[in-house]
This record gives sequence, structure tokens and C-alpha cells, in this order.
Amino acid sequence: MKSNEELIGLASKRYGQNFLKNHSYIQKIIQAMPKDNLPIVEIGPGLGDLTKELVRARDVTAFEVDKRLCEHLIHEFELPIREGRLTLKCADAIEHWEQKGLLDEHYHLVANLPYYIATNLILRALHDPYCQSILTMVQKEVAIKFSAKPTERNFSALGVLADSVGEGKICFEVEPEAFVPPPKVTSAVLSIVKFSSLDDLGFEDFLKVAFSQPRKKLSKNLNLRYQKDRIIKIFADLELEDNIRPHEAATSIYHQIYNALKQKDNEDERKSRK
Repeated sequence: MKSNEELIGLASKRYGQNFLKNHSYIQKIIQAMPKDNLPIVEIGPGLGDLTKELVRARDVTAFEVDKRLCEHLIHEFELPIREGRLTLKCADAIEHWEQKGLLDEHYHLVANLPYYIATNLILRALHDPYCQSILTMVQKEVAIKFSAKPTERNFSALGVLADSVGEGKICFEVEPEAFVPPPKVTSAVLSIVKFSSLDDLGFEDFLKVAFSQPRKKLSKNLNLRYQKDRIIKIFADLELEDNIRPHEAATSIYHQIYNALKQKDNEDERKSRK
């Protein structure tokens, strides 16, 4: 069995992992969890510092892709695994999500996500109807994008998506020195409590166009894909100023613009069939 120091060195190089070792922040994560009895899914438990606290509170299913860390966790959590309080899956969470889903019942996602896949994993959680909330440590810039609100300069497509299905906020920031090895960026714990799930990939493609040039006019961005006269009419119907910027439009406005465009496409398709 390798030492913790050896495991940290191997995992940080191969998977870009930074292990949260400051126990006070681990306790703050536990305190920020939703107050119910739903099971927890943890992605990337690493050495198990957060996992130790999670299994004291809930049933936990943990996904660890690194086989060496998985061997460590099997040894470290022998009793919780035997008692059924911890289900450890030595597998890639993304591949498992694509093939089977993470859980086939409602759950909360609580994790210290590797930064290089954090955005992808959060978006998958927003799509997963079984996921009821997300509480995760990520790079501060990522947390800002998902939690930003309309009119804020950092409001982006990610903010619209999060705001469409839940309530996002930054719980607290974490300095690099709280990790081993310390990352080069400040981290933050992001919370998104969901009330629904994303289910329209077309809307996400639409947002990519809308925010393609964040500091340009929203209408100009939309004209890159959609006919100018259609955008002019929709803006007039919604009483939107032509010079509105992407970050200045409310989440509901994006849904109204998208639905109007989709309705027109459906009408054109019906006419072409006649």
C-alpha cells in the first residue's frame, strides 16, 4: 500500500487532482448540504477526507477513476463498505453516467471536482433528473459563471442554464494553501439547488450563439445564425432594446426568444410539407 504522499503525487500528475486537506472547509461543505435524507454521490473522493464526513451523515456512492486511489479507499473504508453505507465504484464517472446514469434514485451531488472536467460534470448534473442539487468545489471562475445573475458582467450561457433549472450561489471561497498540492487558482464551493432539469439541447446551442461575442449586441450575435428580420420582429414583440448586451437579458428573455424562433421554424416546416 502506497503512502498518502505517494498517492497524492501520482494522482495530481495523472488526473490533475488537488486534495482538500483543511478540515474546517470540509466541515463547512457538510454544513452546506441540503437538510434531508437523500443519498449522496461523490465524484473523485481521492484520499477520502470528505468521504469520511459524508458517510457519517448519509449513504454515499463514490466514483474514483484512479485504481491506486481506489485500492486505498477500499482499505480505508472497509467497514462503511461492508455495512452498505458506502458504495465505491472504481470507474470513470462520465462513462458510467453515459451508460447507466449515476444513481437510479434522487440524490445530491457533493464533490471536490477535478478542475479540468468540472464544467462538463456540472452540466451533466443539470441534465440528470435524479440529481436534486450540486454542492461542489471548483475553480472560482467556474463558480462565478454558474452562479452569476442577469445584468452582472459575468452572466453567461452557463449562468442562463443554471438559472433555468435552479438557484446557484457561491457558498465560500477557498485559498490554494488549503489543498495538497496547492492549485495555482482560488477555489470556491458552488451550490445549485435544482427545481427541474435541462432537457433541450437546442436551447444550449442557441445560447452558444447568443453569447458567442459577450460584449457585442445580443441582436448582432443572433444574426450570425438567424435571419435579421426575424430577430428584429422578436425584439419588437418582446419590447427589447436593440443595443441590449447578452449579459443584460434575463433568463426568461432567452427562453422567449428561443421559443419564438423554434415556433417559426415549426411553422415553416409545416408549410413545406403541404
